[in-house]
Amino acid sequence: MEKINEQLMDLWIYITGPDLWTTLLYVLFRIVAIVLLAVAIVKVTRSLVDNVFKNRKTGPLRISPRRENTLKKLIKNVVAYIVYFMAIVMILGVLNFEIGPLLAGAGVVGLAIGFGAQNLVRDIISGFFIIFEDQFSVGDYVAVSGIEGTVEEIGLRTTKVLSWTGEMHILPNGNVTQVTNYSLHNGLAVVDINIPYESNVDDAEKIINQVAATLPEKYEYIVGVPETIGVQNLEASYFVLRVIADTLPGFQWAGERNIRKEMQDKLYKSGIEIPAPRLMMYSTEEKQKFIRENRERGL
Repeated sequence: MEKINEQLMDLWIYITGPDLWTTLLYVLFRIVAIVLLAVAIVKVTRSLVDNVFKNRKTGPLRISPRRENTLKKLIKNVVAYIVYFMAIVMILGVLNFEIGPLLAGAGVVGLAIGFGAQNLVRDIISGFFIIFEDQFSVGDYVAVSGIEGTVEEIGLRTTKVLSWTGEMHILPNGNVTQVTNYSLHNGLAVVDINIPYESNVDDAEKIINQVAATLPEKYEYIVGVPETIGVQNLEASYFVLRVIADTLPGFQWAGERNIRKEMQDKLYKSGIEIPAPRLMMYSTEEKQKFIRENRERGL
């Protein structure tokens, strides 16, 4: 019993003594310093990256704005991963963990689970090729893996795509097998305008061309004067005039909407209405009269 009391007394003296608290404060100070240093390095690096790309027009680094946004986010993320990993390793060293055996064990464990991490490796390799080949960049409007929207972020493992209805889609890069990029080249707005047969083709084309000449001034994303390429189709009660226009990348749908609005308004004010479905009815007497007339004509 006396031995237990002596051990408890020694423990109490150790807990209440200055050596323990001095050591704890020293360890806590080192951990806080490592964390603050890591955060400072990440912030400084991000600021340096922004300044480098800000001066790209006057410096030797010349890249497109699309790739600039992508590379900026990628470099910032990679630097953050590396710095924080090093910080964790340093903190473990402060806590007197043996880093060597841990890293060796991590290597063995990594080799053991390597076969189960094939998807992760595939995602990272695919992300590298997406960036290297410039398949798409941050800010591009794309259709990929059945999802359509604006690219918000490209990482080494995943890509974030924001749809126009507000959903954020996170795609593993390994699933990006086919991409439709609407932001690389000018878009083409295609508008079909239905004109009733009672209206003259030349008059309708003249009105459409007059409206088309004013559109580039009203809408900055319409490049050049829209072109009328003539009668596209003949329907039951109307013919179809097709208008095409070059637009800035990703603005072809906005161009189509506004071209329809402007054309419809001008055509209506000019007396050319949008045709509606028609139904022709004959009475029995009119039908018999029609048959007799055709027989008399030998039809």
